[in-house]
Amino acid sequence: MLSWVVTFLVVALIAGILGFGGIAGASIEIAKTIFFIAVVLFLVSAVVGLARGRTRV
Repeated sequence: MLSWVVTFLVVALIAGILGFGGIAGASIEIAKTIFFIAVVLFLVSAVVGLARGRTRV
């Protein structure tokens, strides 16, 4: 999922350098949205992992 964030950031940087402000702005917004979704999913996963506890194998 974070690879999509990096992809959209690269697209935004290239579009910004070439002067395509609208595309750059949209790409940044998409990258920020995906990043925050990834952070939320990570935190939920961490909390669930801590709540379940560690099991010995």
